Amino acid sequence: MGTLAQSPSNSAGLEELLAKAQAARSSIIDMAARETGCHIGGSLSVIDLLIGAYAKFHQDADTAIVLSKGHSAAALYAVLYQYGILSDDPAASYGGAESLFTGHPNPKLPGIPFATGSLGHGVAYAAGWALGQKLRRTSGIGIAIGGDGELQEGLCWETAQLVQAKGITNFIYVVDCNGGQNDGLLADISPLPNLRERFVAFGFQVKEIDGHDLEQIIAALEPDGEKPLAILAHTVKGKGVAAIEGNPHAHYAKISEKIALKWKRGLQ
Repeated sequence: MGTLAQSPSNSAGLEELLAKAQAARSSIIDMAARETGCHIGGSLSVIDLLIGAYAKFHQDADTAIVLSKGHSAAALYAVLYQYGILSDDPAASYGGAESLFTGHPNPKLPGIPFATGSLGHGVAYAAGWALGQKLRRTSGIGIAIGGDGELQEGLCWETAQLVQAKGITNFIYVVDCNGGQNDGLLADISPLPNLRERFVAFGFQVKEIDGHDLEQIIAALEPDGEKPLAILAHTVKGKGVAAIEGNPHAHYAKISEKIALKWKRGLQ
């Protein structure tokens, strides 16, 4: 199993991670100010989950972190840049005609194992990675970071069934529970009652955490070795930008440079 690249157990380590998260949020805002805009709401909600996962596992070659909610590619690029996995600043060319920083994760870039765009596919890929590591008898883990809206895709639950059937206990499914999706609130479109119980029924150990608390995130990313792990991470869409926090309609945005500057100054 991977080791903590940076432990939040000491204040210096935690401060460094918080600084990375803040810088990544600033980068996402800059990408929203590019000519294409970006999926800003879900990128800001998932950013701390990505920071925590990469802090813990990015130096473990046997572990794969897959952002299954691929429309939040801006967040993934920003985090990979913060960890030095990407050498080029994604905010400088995101969405450009010749840029590799496309609107969904581009596997031509370092640190991106799979092109996720069709929702649910990244969950299956991460489970397959975990199964491969299990068969190879390594300590590697497959980690899928998906969205709660993504759970409307049947493939997510087909994967959960397979994970249970094959005893893939080195699989972690992190759900970014921001309560929103493309067209509004999840609760108004296709609610997910008893989500914990659903994962339990598929044989998962389930943890519920504050998805913006880095100490909780890193502590939770630890399977018990007996069951696959589902982490229900409660987050806020647009987290950090007061103007759009909690607004389900802040799914995608193209903003002016003036607004971007204002939002970056007000980052919380």
